[in-house]
Amino acid sequence: MSLKASKLAMVPFVSVDNMMRLVHHIGIETFLSDLATAIEHDFTRWELFDKTPRIASHSEVGVIELMPASDGELYGFKYVNGHPKNMKEGLQTVTAFGVLSNVDSGYPVLFSEMTVLTALRTGAMSAVATKHLAAKDAKTMAMIGNGAQAEFQCLAIKAVCGIEDIRLYDIDSAATEKCVKNLTGLGFSITPCSTPEDAIEGADVITVATADKDMQTILTDNMVGAGVHINAIGGDCPGKTELHRDIVARSSVFVEYPPQTRIEGEIQQMPEDHPVTELWQVITGAQSGRQSASEVTLFDGVGFAIEDFSALRYVHQKIQDTPFYIDLDLIADPDDPRDLFGMIKRAG
Repeated sequence: MSLKASKLAMVPFVSVDNMMRLVHHIGIETFLSDLATAIEHDFTRWELFDKTPRIASHSEVGVIELMPASDGELYGFKYVNGHPKNMKEGLQTVTAFGVLSNVDSGYPVLFSEMTVLTALRTGAMSAVATKHLAAKDAKTMAMIGNGAQAEFQCLAIKAVCGIEDIRLYDIDSAATEKCVKNLTGLGFSITPCSTPEDAIEGADVITVATADKDMQTILTDNMVGAGVHINAIGGDCPGKTELHRDIVARSSVFVEYPPQTRIEGEIQQMPEDHPVTELWQVITGAQSGRQSASEVTLFDGVGFAIEDFSALRYVHQKIQDTPFYIDLDLIADPDDPRDLFGMIKRAG
């Protein structure tokens, strides 16, 4: 799909307010399900994409990253940070914005907030992994870590996989109370739990989404039984994990982009040649997903730029002929492309 920039180079901009309005207009579960479909579609085109691990600038308190990808017709990138200490200061742990551009001209065709959109696409990505890797009769999910991402994970996996029985745990009981409040009335059977062991009991799917920038062992090996599928999405930078390495060692591990995941994911704990399967290969049928009822499958999800590309492409499509964006005068467009100075001079 080629997107032509306008003559005046007015770029559609989706603000936070308009993103929220768009979500309500479409319906959040439909939005999440559509995003999952968009991601699956682009993963089937995986080999067409220009790919690179995200470009990260780390500090003692967090990370700022650029995440680019291109399918040869469109180019997208996301600016995103991750600062776990922000929560204590009343700030978001993760903030983001993104741009989608026409490769043919280099002109941007979309500028969008991506703090909300990243939360939505992260939930959708876990749902895609769960759809392809969890047992087909999975009915219950344990949600470990009930912060800003938890509700999106639960809603996406409900929308895509039909799982409605949710068991919640967070080290901060206030986070669990928040999550229960937000999910009440949305078609779930919700059980708040006082320990991670209680939350995991009877769960077919375990999703772990914690924020601490540390080598954590939120799950230990004795906590994970046969046949479980795990979405480990909190370990998304070097020096940050959630699972004991023994869980990783006995699981079938599925990843987005190995050059990035081996640096940032749970498998950073393992030898460089630890076997993994790329999820796009499962989606296309080139590789097998779950192969037995007793197998433990692990989606070591760190977030990859193609997912953001998919989200931006989806939003660009959905805002057409709607009031959910404004045009920004973002790109200088002199009548004579060689006379940028003259344009400035005449504006005086």
